[in-house]
Amino acid sequence: MRLEGAIFVILPHLGPILVWLFTHNHRSSWCEGLRMLSWCPPHKVLLVIWTTVYSVMGYASYLVWNDLGGGFGWPLALPLGLYAVQLTISWTVLILFFTAHNSGLALLHLLLLYGLVVSTALTWNPINKLAALLLLPYLAWLTVTIAITYHLWRDSLYPEHRPHPTEKS
Repeated sequence: MRLEGAIFVILPHLGPILVWLFTHNHRSSWCEGLRMLSWCPPHKVLLVIWTTVYSVMGYASYLVWNDLGGGFGWPLALPLGLYAVQLTISWTVLILFFTAHNSGLALLHLLLLYGLVVSTALTWNPINKLAALLLLPYLAWLTVTIAITYHLWRDSLYPEHRPHPTEKS
């Protein structure tokens, strides 16, 4: 992998780094306190998963870029354009959670993101099958993220659905 490959792997991390720099004191409680979901991963696990997903996704975009000859010509417009849009939506979801604390709007963005990632994978498949397959873990993780976000959104609308801490006798 050349220098360009490293740049493609690092690029997806720029959004989360910028969000963290501007919101590190506003960390969302995600699955903590009364909103605790028994199956929600801890914050540190979330960081590891997202770091891995973003790195793999960046590498996949490098494979597509490389197979299409590199540069920034018309053949790259659709495959990397879709990727750029879904990456931007992914970063927007972070802002919605960590600054706006709006799980409903984040859920809508995540559903849009899911469709964009599927579209990206389908567009990448004829170019580089491995790149398309490397998006499957991202789709799996988005499924979990959508489920968590749905529960947080539902619980904010209907507090009676919130899990209650178990009482010890």
